[in-house]
Amino acid sequence: LMIRRPPRSTLFPYTTLFRSDNAFSSISKSYNLKQNYPNPFNPTTTIRYDIPKSAYVTLRIYNISGQLVATLVNQQKIAGSYSVTWNAKNVGSGIYLYRITAGSFSKEKKCIVLK
Repeated sequence: LMIRRPPRSTLFPYTTLFRSDNAFSSISKSYNLKQNYPNPFNPTTTIRYDIPKSAYVTLRIYNISGQLVATLVNQQKIAGSYSVTWNAKNVGSGIYLYRITAGSFSKEKKCIVLK
């Protein structure tokens, strides 16, 4: 069985092909936190992120007042592209922030729960 690698281009900045746990089949060359989908959502949404090297990763959800609502990821991860689902059935409608921290990288984005 032979797997063909797609040609390298700037449109696809990924280097290897594999699958492990909830990791997608590629390794990114940079840190990235993507916008959740769908957004707005009820009751679940998917958040994707990339880490280019092994790091301790936390992905947390906060309400607009800055209170911690949920911790989705809190563990060591190998380099890769990941996806995590947040089920917001126990929170009210509103704007929430999700923040990733991986090594020295930190980024946050907004999402909307609409019930």
